[in-house]
Amino acid sequence: MKNLIIAFVLLFSSTFAFGQKNFIDTNFIEVTGKAEMEITPDMIYLKVLLNEKDTKNKISLSDLEAKMVAKLKEIGTDITKNLLIKDFSSNYKFYALSKREILLTKEYQILVNDAKTASKVLIGLEDIGISNVSIDRVDHSKMEDFRREVKVNAIKAAKEKAESLTSAIGQTIGKAIFIQEIEPRGGYVPGASNTIMIRGMSSISGSNTRSQPLDVDFEKIKIEYSILCKFELK
Repeated sequence: MKNLIIAFVLLFSSTFAFGQKNFIDTNFIEVTGKAEMEITPDMIYLKVLLNEKDTKNKISLSDLEAKMVAKLKEIGTDITKNLLIKDFSSNYKFYALSKREILLTKEYQILVNDAKTASKVLIGLEDIGISNVSIDRVDHSKMEDFRREVKVNAIKAAKEKAESLTSAIGQTIGKAIFIQEIEPRGGYVPGASNTIMIRGMSSISGSNTRSQPLDVDFEKIKIEYSILCKFELK
């Protein structure tokens, strides 16, 4: 039994060494291909926080919610698809031994598809006294398709680089023997939070001119990938 175990170990070691030797003896060129793409987001998620405290209890949360829904419908927002309640909570505060105030808050998420519509929503909500609005995150409905396209372009770039380098020394490349995606460092990650805060967009006090949508656009989403490739060298 002992001899059998020793024989197996020797056989495994020889097989491993043979395979390793074949890989080392293969002439290859190693290159990294890089590709990137910038796209305009078509999924902009706005976070809206309604708080009775902000109105000094002059307007109930349900009335404020009704005003928000009416304004969104006026703008053209599909309430059934693009308005979502994210959080509902009660905050209890005690001001005296026998006095208790219940402050209700509700958090909503509104989905819009472009910067102009986002501007309309922000200004519209500000006009009815809702200013606690921020950009939660941005994304694109075809993000996975774009990511695949960028990865393919990165591999093509690696092949072109290998062909260019080998032609300079009178050689060519063969089949790819190793391909590895390099994890991106930083850059945009779909679904990541956007730190831009939008406040104070109401019309000037005392003016009869209502606020108009701003002619703005969001920063483009940058997709970037690098692919490490090894090609046979002929």
